Amino acid sequence: MSAMAKIRGFVVALALVSSAAHAQTTDFWGTRLPDQPTQFIFGYGSLINTPSRNDTAGKPVAAIPVRVSAAFGYVRSWSDRARTGFTALGLRRPFEGEAPMTINGVIYPVAGNDMSAFDEREKGYVRVEVPRALIEAVSWQPLPAQGTVWVYVPKAEGKTPGEGLPVPDARFPLVESYIDVVIEGGLEYGPEFAREIIETTRDWSPYWLNDRTLARRPWVFDKQFAKIDALLATSAPCFAQRAFSEDYAAASAAIAKRKGDVCLREARAR
Repeated sequence: MSAMAKIRGFVVALALVSSAAHAQTTDFWGTRLPDQPTQFIFGYGSLINTPSRNDTAGKPVAAIPVRVSAAFGYVRSWSDRARTGFTALGLRRPFEGEAPMTINGVIYPVAGNDMSAFDEREKGYVRVEVPRALIEAVSWQPLPAQGTVWVYVPKAEGKTPGEGLPVPDARFPLVESYIDVVIEGGLEYGPEFAREIIETTRDWSPYWLNDRTLARRPWVFDKQFAKIDALLATSAPCFAQRAFSEDYAAASAAIAKRKGDVCLREARAR
């Protein structure tokens, strides 16, 4: 073997020994990826729904199903009037004699910790921090190890968040298209999770407009309509009073004529 060949062999052997030593001493255990999110949102309404949430984020956003303790001091309710003329879900303080409730939903990270897109979406709401000790994971996915969790709470002018909020009426009814988004989001985590959303929501109202596309033939555009209606029929007060668009004016006039929102009173008593 020539001297040059011996030198080449020695260099190759040295490189292999060096590589093996490096492999034996490098240990990445406990090393986290950089730039992890520190700001999270608890969504309890339409933000549970993945496509709805992604529309605002501008990209896919993973979420985990969770529940907030009644000790947080709020109830989920139909208590936020959207600018386009319907009543959306909000959180409010309990009425006198009413107890706060658990609230299920999802937690998801905010990309780049930039809350502006969701703040814009939730105009009329203010961000309130949810203590981490009052949040429990409800699936195999654990809570984030660190970070701040925020929730959007409606705020009436001159009031503290969650107080003095309006209930649905003829001009600001419940609308099925919004309810479908919420329940479809819940169904992503199973029918019992979706049912829990319904059963832990207060202030259901007979002012309920069925505004689905082709509402009389919902299977054309709303593939999950049967599951949603089955859940609402068994768990939501006032479902039997839901009215098609062409019938809604007469139905809301009849409710007003009774001079009392009977279904709403029953819902508050639950």
